[in-house]
Amino acid sequence: MARDARNLGRPRKFQDSTGQNTIQAVDRAIDVLEVLAEGGTMTLTEIATVMDQSPATLYRVLTTFEARGMVERDSLTQEWSVGASTFRIGATFLRRSNVIARALPAMRALMEATGETSNLGIEKSDMVIFLSQVETHESIRAFFPPGTQAPMHASGIGKALLSTFSEERLRRFLRACPFTRFTAQTIVSRDGFLAEVDQIRRQGYAFDNEEKSYGMRCIAAPIVSFQGQAVAGISISGPSHRVTPDTVERFGALVKAAGEEVSRSLGAAP
Repeated sequence: MARDARNLGRPRKFQDSTGQNTIQAVDRAIDVLEVLAEGGTMTLTEIATVMDQSPATLYRVLTTFEARGMVERDSLTQEWSVGASTFRIGATFLRRSNVIARALPAMRALMEATGETSNLGIEKSDMVIFLSQVETHESIRAFFPPGTQAPMHASGIGKALLSTFSEERLRRFLRACPFTRFTAQTIVSRDGFLAEVDQIRRQGYAFDNEEKSYGMRCIAAPIVSFQGQAVAGISISGPSHRVTPDTVERFGALVKAAGEEVSRSLGAAP
């Protein structure tokens, strides 16, 4: 027997029309949260400037969120920031992902073996989203709090995940990618990136050689599920004076092994 359309999460007579089914006020409210998440702490004037919206309208959105604990306001500075309730809602995404629990032991071991911060990230809408991190004990270290995003083409995890794409999917990504240059090391040509992907596939790990930020390097490998699909990437990242060219091969082998260990724990074939 066919399931009721309402059980699929949509009304019975739903017709897919994005403009028709979007609630503009809700859309604007979510924009406010995204601006705050990106900006950290901001005044009402700063939010209004970034969004090019009326301060009065945004104030109503903010006070509504404030009443639900989704944003917070500093009574002294009058700066707004994302609240605890928003974190709790967002954290359900992390709890949903079994790969985080499976990866943490390997991430801790990787941090201890390399002395550098270990990271876990996934691909979402052609961006890397960092899910978890095990920080090094060193005072100078990389820091990617959960939810931080990075461009695929200039990220160790991003490049590692792209190396698992089918040729068709990879070329589709390359056609759409703007190849923004962040440093002199950023790969900004499609041919250059295809050559980079070939290298990653041969060695089993990706190397971000200061391609997003000067002074920071990253080595990453993919994590695959029992279905053989890449579901996340694991990496170590640290300052360039510690992650030197001489360490890349040794660290790369450790990162690759960590990715394979987590993959096996998810049921992937050896």
